[in-house]
Amino acid sequence: MLSPSYTRNYVSDEQYLRSNEKAWAHWRKIKQPKLIVAPMYDGSELPFRMLCRKYGAEAAYTPMLHSPSFAESKKFRLREFSTCEEDRPLFVQFCGNDPDILLDAAYQVESLCDYVDINLGCPQRIARTGNYGAFLMDDLPRVKSLVEKLATNLSVPVSCKIRIFPVLQDTINYARLLEDSGCSLIAVHGRTRDGRTRERANWDAIKSVKDAVKIPVLANGNIRHMDDVQSCLTTTGVEGVMSAEALLDNPALFGGFRSGEWVEDGEDGFEDGKLDRGDLAVEYLKLCEKYPVRWNIIIAHVYGMLRKWFETHPDIRDDFNIKRKLSFEYLYSVVDRLRARGVRFPLYVKTKRPEVNLTL
Repeated sequence: MLSPSYTRNYVSDEQYLRSNEKAWAHWRKIKQPKLIVAPMYDGSELPFRMLCRKYGAEAAYTPMLHSPSFAESKKFRLREFSTCEEDRPLFVQFCGNDPDILLDAAYQVESLCDYVDINLGCPQRIARTGNYGAFLMDDLPRVKSLVEKLATNLSVPVSCKIRIFPVLQDTINYARLLEDSGCSLIAVHGRTRDGRTRERANWDAIKSVKDAVKIPVLANGNIRHMDDVQSCLTTTGVEGVMSAEALLDNPALFGGFRSGEWVEDGEDGFEDGKLDRGDLAVEYLKLCEKYPVRWNIIIAHVYGMLRKWFETHPDIRDDFNIKRKLSFEYLYSVVDRLRARGVRFPLYVKTKRPEVNLTL
């Protein structure tokens, strides 16, 4: 794996002493990860996390887990959650609105992770219906009770992933409420509840949160390649950045690889990284054989990684779409058929790499 250049915002001894010592001690204990796989529903499962870790990810979130189902059903737990010794540092994320049920769910995983995370950012209709995720922004006393319940009863720290309010001061007050309630880390998605991924994330709002609290802060939004990582760390001063949709397209993002759409035609300083999405799809399938997950998850990932190939060769895509009985042998054969057409969509790397600056 390549060693991309980016600035690490390590916490100073002075900052450590002025801040929440317990939160920072834990952050230091897990070696202050900077490059993090964001939680993705049916997207950040164990095989995908392990693929991203191979290519530079330093920590990862599980998909959002429904706390009532997780607390009540062993079958649900076995189907939806898996991990392994190498899958650390790990954030296990839950959604819910009942403190006792959320705690029961968290008890099931506290020995298997480094943070139990509360999803306070999901904007989807299912979150509105279930009254969780970003829709708890309308009920801050409940949010406070959720964080306090976990923080006072679990053996691992509690983290929260949030979205921003339309008014900056409301976002700052929200972050401080979480910190005062016992949250040890805040991940900020720099868009409002009604914002869409095509909109530019508000890094200035994330910086304001970072400046307002005394616990680690992570940034989420507009991380498409390693230049974005550096820009976000510099602009916001956060401890780490996370990526979601860009990783689905390119799981090697944190290894310094970028897709052709982020390399201008004829741009100097980039070369073929001798890796393409077909290679990544094969590696992912091998991990799925080792760490089984549901077929619908596998199909979604394979389709995402091979999307450009499928657009070029719609006959193979159509065959893939109508296939009813899937097997790993068939999926490997799809990659082989695409390769046989003689078209590549390489991932690119920078040819000149300045030395890594590990301090600000």
